[in-house]
Amino acid sequence: MTTIQTSTASVQTQSSGSSRSTGSDISSQITRLTSQITKLTQQLKDVANGSGTTEDKKKQQELLQAQIKMLQAQLAQLQRRQAEEAQQKQEQQQGKVEGVNSPSDEHKIDIYV
Repeated sequence: MTTIQTSTASVQTQSSGSSRSTGSDISSQITRLTSQITKLTQQLKDVANGSGTTEDKKKQQELLQAQIKMLQAQLAQLQRRQAEEAQQKQEQQQGKVEGVNSPSDEHKIDIYV
C-alpha cells in the first residue's frame, strides 16, 4: 500500500470590514500565495516521476490541482483588492491636484462679462 503525502496550504485572509489591510500586507500575502503555488506545482511535477501505482498518482495529482486552484482563486481576489486600493489612491491624488480645471485660491481669476 502506498501512502499519499500532501501538504495543505492554509492562508489567512482578512475581510474588508472595519480593519483595512495595508498595501504591503496584501503584497506579502500575494508573495506567499505565489510561493505556495510554485511549491505545489513542483510537487505536482514530482508526482509523475515518483513511485506508486497509477491510481495513487492520479489521486495525488487531483489533490494538488485542487489546492492550486484554491490558491489561484485567493490570489486573484487579493490582486483585485490591490488594484482597487491603487485606484482609490490615484483618485484621491487626482482630487488634490490643482490646475486649470481646479485652480487654487491664490491662482483664481475672476472674470466678469
